[in-house]
Amino acid sequence: MHQVTMHSEVPPLLTAGTSTGDGALVAELLELRASNEQLSQALVSRPVIDQARGMAMVLVPCSGDRSWDLLVDVSQHSNVKLRDVAAALVATTKGQELPALRREWRRALRRLHAQERP
Repeated sequence: MHQVTMHSEVPPLLTAGTSTGDGALVAELLELRASNEQLSQALVSRPVIDQARGMAMVLVPCSGDRSWDLLVDVSQHSNVKLRDVAAALVATTKGQELPALRREWRRALRRLHAQERP
């Protein structure tokens, strides 16, 4: 996995004798590296999130948008990253349980059903 390079970690060649314009380039380089890291993480996380969405669509049942909302709801209320919530749900297909997230899943399902009622 790639590491985000912090400004203090920029090689001396990039920082030695930099002018204002060079400083802007270094800042832009750091911003681009951080963005690249975020995109790389998203690409790695996306398949498991999509699997979890599909599982939620079948189990609940609900639409793709509602399954996304359900995953986000669990993530936000349990203070667990969305990709980790998704990975935990997908892991149940391999016999693992959701003990830490089970309660929040129930609450999220109740909130989802409450929104659907007129």
